[in-house]
Amino acid sequence: MQVTKESKMKQEFIITVYSENHIGLLSRITIIFTRRKVNIESLTVSESAIKGIFKFTIVIEETKEQVIKMVGQIEKQIDVLKAFYHTNDEVIYQEIALYKVPIEPIYQSNSIEKIARNAGARILEITRDYVVIEKTGHKNETQALFDELNKFKVMQFIRSGRVALTRDPIERLSEFLKERDAFLDSQNE
Repeated sequence: MQVTKESKMKQEFIITVYSENHIGLLSRITIIFTRRKVNIESLTVSESAIKGIFKFTIVIEETKEQVIKMVGQIEKQIDVLKAFYHTNDEVIYQEIALYKVPIEPIYQSNSIEKIARNAGARILEITRDYVVIEKTGHKNETQALFDELNKFKVMQFIRSGRVALTRDPIERLSEFLKERDAFLDSQNE
């Protein structure tokens, strides 16, 4: 493999891992990053579009060369069907954030409501003591809203892991499974 300047620069990558739902797999996958001293920025696991197959979406900042090696190590895990890596330009992604803000500033003015509306956020719940606001977007957008709302002393804040879909019109896992099944069928003949 040729080492290029691009492969030596750290950048954000999204690693997508497909597997069946097996106990302990998450631990075995995260150990691959720990051993290489790579911090996981975001991790989300959910069912995929294929029945019985789960999708791990892992965001890291690393060199392309290191990402390729880690994807290879992940694929060696017995329960992993396939793993892919992508740059941010190759995927459509979002995160969700929730903010709990004291109610008093709303009584004093409608500033929080204007801030939420301008940020494309929505109010989920209003109680006597607080307001919960939801914002979907990229990390910089959810962080900007936090910074704006924190002028009113945000009581609690949480941001989800990234959820992502590839821009590729073909589901690469489906193609991989078709090829694998065709190969296995030819071996059985």
